[in-house]
Amino acid sequence: MKDPKAQLATNAFKSNDLLAYWSFDEGSGKVSEDKVSGIKDPIKYVFNEAKYKPSTDPLRKAGVKGGSLLFDGYSTWIERSAEKAFKPGKALTIEVWVAPKNYEWGDGGKLSTIINQYDSQNKQGYALGMYRHGSWSFQIGTGKEWVEVWSEEKPLLKNKWSHVVGVFDGASGTVAIYLNGEKVGFTNIAEGSAIAPCERPLLIGKNNEGVDIGGPFTANMFSGLMDELKVYSRAMSEEEVKASYNDYIKALGNGALPEPELHPDRSLYAGDRHRPQYHFIAPEKWMNEPHGPIYFNGKYHIFYQHNPQGPYWHHIHWGHAVSDDMVHWKDLPIALSPEKGEVDPDGCWSGCSVIDDNGIPVILYTAGDDSKVPNTMIGLARSTFKADQDSELKTWIKEKTPVLVQKQGEGMYKQFRDPFAWKEGDTWYMLVGSGMPDKGGTALVYTSKDLVSWEYRNPLYVGDQFKYPKTGQVWELPVLFPIGTDKQGNKKHIFIINPWFNGVSPYTSKNIWYWIGVWDKENCKFIPDDEEPQIFDYGEHFTGPSGLIDDKGRVILFSIAQDGRTGLQQYLSGWAHNAGIPLILSLGDDGKLRIEPIPEFQSLRKEKLASFTNKSIKDANELLKNIKGDMLEIIVELENVSAESYGMKVRSTEDGQEETVIFYDSLKKTLNVDRLKSSKASDVRKGIQGGEFFLDGNTLKLHIYLDRSMVEVYANNTKSITTRVYPTREDALGVSVWGNGDVTVKSMEIWSMNSAY
Repeated sequence: MKDPKAQLATNAFKSNDLLAYWSFDEGSGKVSEDKVSGIKDPIKYVFNEAKYKPSTDPLRKAGVKGGSLLFDGYSTWIERSAEKAFKPGKALTIEVWVAPKNYEWGDGGKLSTIINQYDSQNKQGYALGMYRHGSWSFQIGTGKEWVEVWSEEKPLLKNKWSHVVGVFDGASGTVAIYLNGEKVGFTNIAEGSAIAPCERPLLIGKNNEGVDIGGPFTANMFSGLMDELKVYSRAMSEEEVKASYNDYIKALGNGALPEPELHPDRSLYAGDRHRPQYHFIAPEKWMNEPHGPIYFNGKYHIFYQHNPQGPYWHHIHWGHAVSDDMVHWKDLPIALSPEKGEVDPDGCWSGCSVIDDNGIPVILYTAGDDSKVPNTMIGLARSTFKADQDSELKTWIKEKTPVLVQKQGEGMYKQFRDPFAWKEGDTWYMLVGSGMPDKGGTALVYTSKDLVSWEYRNPLYVGDQFKYPKTGQVWELPVLFPIGTDKQGNKKHIFIINPWFNGVSPYTSKNIWYWIGVWDKENCKFIPDDEEPQIFDYGEHFTGPSGLIDDKGRVILFSIAQDGRTGLQQYLSGWAHNAGIPLILSLGDDGKLRIEPIPEFQSLRKEKLASFTNKSIKDANELLKNIKGDMLEIIVELENVSAESYGMKVRSTEDGQEETVIFYDSLKKTLNVDRLKSSKASDVRKGIQGGEFFLDGNTLKLHIYLDRSMVEVYANNTKSITTRVYPTREDALGVSVWGNGDVTVKSMEIWSMNSAY
């Protein structure tokens, strides 16, 4: 008995009308063969010749028949010159199996094309592709008109295989589209029409007219799996389309389509010398601030701003991960995606998570809808935990209408985002980031009894953008936490914001600011102890604050550590940004802020590489000369004797051509990281980062985390520097003590660190 799969392939080749056939069955390699012409088309892919990791081939997965090719959404496509491309004329059929991974925003009103060779201005060629929220279209140009047939009510579903067919019949003057054997779109055109030839390249997975969205990135690219792409020079009939679909289904044996292999794979980045290994990081592509942390049923959940299409800012989703300890994270499916017919068709922006009065986790978030004014509002989504008892909280159901829409007079109109909510007594309080015109940033206070109906109260506290320009015109990501009681018995809160600037500013995306003071619950006001905004991290990479009070009563702060790279570097890496280490915030005896990395990270300690006390710089460096690493934890206490500046050198080459210097300037009273020699590359950020730091005594205690490009420095639990370094040399792994005078190393411990994944 013949193998039905083999019979299916044989039938395909019996047709003299087959112009091209990509089976994507190669299994490996950087080409895909057109089995009709024999042309081996090169597959464009960012890691074919990788810059920051070992090169790897385009990704192949199981398909509906044999193998399939994964298009990553930003760097994968197939290109053939117009001279070698087939020439459609009076009839054309395109047949393909696709399993979309993501939907694009639809920049320029253009398709995320599956296959195309067209010029819309001159009304030439053809295009088959997907659009917003899975709607899709087949389009052709006759030279006189551009014809489009759409399916909006029957979209291409994410993470599902779909059989897609576009048919043009010039003789009868019809254009039709089919989904899984069923006609879902149709239009008439002039009888005797023909597709006008186009001199642009034939592209698979990339649009001929893709919109430039900044740097090396182009929108309108297909993301997902593609299999069995066939092009015919005749128009298939409705019966033939249905028969072809049924033939594929029958060949599967059990008649059930396979589940597409579309889960993100962290191993794709294996060997990347700059990608952090124990900081939280999205499994792929682009992330921004972690937000909405919540502790529920013994597990920590973190959400994060995420673009699953590529390593660039666009069309934002809520990524999701779960952990037992805030160190080892398990990737979960995307929690919130922009959806047609919901409150958020244009983006799911930052927000928070709470547990409602019925014990069910709830998300409050910034819902984007560009058809509305203002185009951001507060949406709500509830976990399905009550029904499914899934502690991983993989499924969320959105309210059909916003729970809060900004009104004129409530802060700066059209600047309204990033809700942060908590409950005291029987009242829910929510802060929403905004500004006050001609004054400065603010957080607006709203109250509710049920998380759905909210009443505006007043601004929590208003900044002064003229006196303190670094705090910007609008405050994003506001959070307010009880932080302790001072010596006089007064309960203190910490109010933290991320500044936003209306226009170009040298302060954009560099720092967060905070105030310690009193939360006046009755009047919904915050009264700072000092109006001057405070800063604890000087590194210009610590932004995007969010947090929670965990089951131990600790105030935990999360952040995003911006990578500080160019768009081209992010393109070549395939990922952008990661989280900082979660910090415990507390109030010191002096009424000042204390910061401490969560001790759970001690679980990643692999081997103790050094442990000694009371050594001179020379003796200490003799003990450190053979210690190398870019994944280290270092705890050191330095007592100054006669040095003006002293500290540690990390990520150093033996000849000193590359090194990063962490130091305290005892004359200027500043804590600094000197990156001037951190990399020989000319296209990475360098410079010296630092700020005021007053030692209580002569002992400097540094807690340092090195994780590939990440450098985090915590000094005496009061200040920190989060920064990035990108050495070019593989031997930039050295560690040493440094000073321009006598310094005693009172104690030193160094551990190599395991990956958290």
